[in-house]
Amino acid sequence: MAEHGSSTPAGSPSPALEALAQEERRGQEGPQRQPGKWCKPLPLGAEGRCALRRSGRAPVRRSGRAFATVATSAAALAFLTAVGPAPSSAVSPPSGPSTESRPATPSRFVPGPCPATPEPIAALGHARCGFLEVPENRAHPGRRTIRLAVAVIPATPARPAHPAGAAEDPVVFMAGGPGGDTFDDIPFLTASGLNRDRELIIMAQRGNRYSQPNLACPEVDRFNAKAVGLRYDAPSTGRLLVRAVKECRNRLAASGRIDLSAYNTTENAADFADLRKALRIDRWNVYGYSYGSNLALTYLREHPQGIRAVALDSVAPPRVVSLPWTWSSAREGIAAVLAACAAEPRCKSRYPDLPRTLTQQVRRLEARPLTLNARPPRGGDPVKVVLDGGALVDLLVANTVRPPDVPAAVEELAHGRPERFAQARAASSVPVVGEVAHGLIESVACSEWVPGHPASDLLRAGRRAFPGWPDTVLAQAPQLPFQHQVCRAWDVPDRTRSQRVATSSSVPALIVSGTFDTKTGASWGRYAARTLSRSTTVRIPGIGHWVVPQSPCAQRVLASFLARPTAPDTGCAAGLTPKPFTISPK
Repeated sequence: MAEHGSSTPAGSPSPALEALAQEERRGQEGPQRQPGKWCKPLPLGAEGRCALRRSGRAPVRRSGRAFATVATSAAALAFLTAVGPAPSSAVSPPSGPSTESRPATPSRFVPGPCPATPEPIAALGHARCGFLEVPENRAHPGRRTIRLAVAVIPATPARPAHPAGAAEDPVVFMAGGPGGDTFDDIPFLTASGLNRDRELIIMAQRGNRYSQPNLACPEVDRFNAKAVGLRYDAPSTGRLLVRAVKECRNRLAASGRIDLSAYNTTENAADFADLRKALRIDRWNVYGYSYGSNLALTYLREHPQGIRAVALDSVAPPRVVSLPWTWSSAREGIAAVLAACAAEPRCKSRYPDLPRTLTQQVRRLEARPLTLNARPPRGGDPVKVVLDGGALVDLLVANTVRPPDVPAAVEELAHGRPERFAQARAASSVPVVGEVAHGLIESVACSEWVPGHPASDLLRAGRRAFPGWPDTVLAQAPQLPFQHQVCRAWDVPDRTRSQRVATSSSVPALIVSGTFDTKTGASWGRYAARTLSRSTTVRIPGIGHWVVPQSPCAQRVLASFLARPTAPDTGCAAGLTPKPFTISPK
């Protein structure tokens, strides 16, 4: 299921998705006429990043607020000269004498110890670490600098040394989210072979854990822990979320040393451009997933120098990412899971008419939510959880129930056995406080994803995606509930005029998508390939968000691409089928 792209790729999104894309493009013309516009995965949802590790190799995100994972999870661009000061409420200049006349400080890499992660990461034991110092706001380079945690993980040779000891060009990783713990991804990257024959470079994005400042929001973490016992889409829940966001914003702004408007994708991309120069690397390869693919495309557009090849996993094209867009990806991913069940005789026989059953359960739970106690998947005391229609949809989009288990979980729910979904909901009751940089999530979402589309656009997209589902469910973007209200509280400038731009490039690109991805639908890979003239698109059946760590075939394709960017071997993708679905006893 691979396609070699040109300016017109071999395939295109389904007619329904194409219609949505056309509508999105029409809607996005607004901000170009009037200033103003959206894993954790993109995820794509501003999902809370999750340390939870389920069986198998796939990373799992708790439902929360972003792509990414995001899963979020999940799951999150402008010209440098266009980054101006935010409103006074968003920019907190330092007190004391003016710093406007201070000369710009060049970015530089400062060696230092690797981060002390909560759980040991073996690859860091041999890594070179330190900080990249960069201007916080490049429109005001003389004001402040910030520090971004960096690790250079050595290559693991898989074949004899290259002639004259020459090393392969390194690969730099751009994490999803935004706002997730980048260093937490290292075990998945090394297990996937990203540092085979070449160095792997990791940098925590600005505002993230281990960078300085860290835009963590314990207030939001504590809200997320309590929210499992509340109705997902009730206005009272939204008010509590907005209050937590306001508390975090006020605390960050009160420090007088954080310019929230500077935590955006354009500055993120410029950070990576500066990192390459600071490390004195002539050229490197880029690998980004979910929001990281959005960042990689921005980086490719704004700083193409020194990029040998770009790999995009679970792509979120900057041109179309918005709150209404999240419903198209949710529809595509959920429909793919249900269709795959219908195509498998055992699954179809055991779970007939699954789409109708799912719609019935969303409607039933929204009208009469279930309240019960459930034990978190990683153990601990049972906690109170509430399952309403919105919570059910959020769990499906976040992949907190593995796709092979979804038909069984829906059927069990219909017959009074909600344990799979209840336990998945309980997972968010034990967050790691401070792990997720909610400040980066909100600064990106509120300046780049939300403006330009009113709540009516979001509801209309939801109705188109899932006719018959309750409006109270469809009024909230998957993984990003109450985001319009949150953004009014976060108060950062609209940056969509420069962010909502397609990336056109002849740099070799690989686009990998999973057909079960509910955050960044697989059809958007072909959409992104339209303006990447030397691109190859690969669809991996039965895989959800963040494909490479979950698919040995995707790992082989990525390795082949990094070795031969213009002629990757995609043969393993042909004939792949989803894993068998779980068949529960009657």
